[in-house]
Amino acid sequence: MRAVIQENQTLLLGEAALPKAAAGQLLIRVHAAGINRADLAQAAGRYPPPAGDSHILGLEVAGVVEALGEGVADFAVGDEVLGLVGGGAYAEFCLLESALAIKKPAHLSFSDAASLPEVWMTAWFNLVEIGELKAGQRVLIHAGASGVGAASIQLAKYLGAWVATTAGGAKKAEFCRQLGADLVVDYQQQDFASVVKEAGGVDLILDGVGGDYLAKNQACLNTDGQIVLIGLLRGISTEINLGQLLMKRQRLTGSTLRAQPLNVKAKLALALRDKIAPAIAAGQLKVTVDRIFNWEEAAMAHQYIADNQNIGKVVLQVI
Repeated sequence: MRAVIQENQTLLLGEAALPKAAAGQLLIRVHAAGINRADLAQAAGRYPPPAGDSHILGLEVAGVVEALGEGVADFAVGDEVLGLVGGGAYAEFCLLESALAIKKPAHLSFSDAASLPEVWMTAWFNLVEIGELKAGQRVLIHAGASGVGAASIQLAKYLGAWVATTAGGAKKAEFCRQLGADLVVDYQQQDFASVVKEAGGVDLILDGVGGDYLAKNQACLNTDGQIVLIGLLRGISTEINLGQLLMKRQRLTGSTLRAQPLNVKAKLALALRDKIAPAIAAGQLKVTVDRIFNWEEAAMAHQYIADNQNIGKVVLQVI
């Protein structure tokens, strides 16, 4: 089969072995694959796939069921589906655990469908399951114009929270406001910690940036608040104010989705199927696809994200 492969630090179309569906799996003929920062990290050699997962890039997929593994009962060949995968989405064919597969809503294109699993499951996992976000609480979401940021702003507002977010530049700031953010801080022009603290602070912070953001996060986090760290765009090392952590009873939690066991991911897939997808269909939540690249342009798509040009999700159209 054809797949996006990496040669000499360059992404290009090449040949790869056709995967075979094992028990409980679906073989998907891929129509579209979502692109995530994790893909860029893997391509750079900083985020290897878990043991047993495909080394081909791509963590979210939409396509048509081509074959069924043993024991699969809820799907049939020809079904249009979407889902989260451990790798392998940048290819003609990809394996998807049936426990993570969701039948594609008819109103969604394959590109829109492929933009959903990673970002919405990440948002639900970290805001709802880990952050225990409740109506009336205050949340700060960093990188609000990213795929995860856009989903998280919407989900937090949908759950009744007051939402602050950071974004770089007027265009991204306006995008976040249109998604419902109550306070948008342009980090290129303002110190987000000062602005958020003056506005009343927050109870939960979703941080995909890391590095020196930790001290600022602590400064605007309220007593008994929690920081959920999901990314490291500004580096892996920083200082922490242990006195503030102690006296304000702050919590710092690290979180990744890719390495979670299947049963955890399956629970998140149910949330996407039963909570988020119906809200999208009802117009209460939005799909935020910014740009669609042909899969021959995978390297260009990665550079587009690396240059922080995207506002929302970026998707590869495979077939």
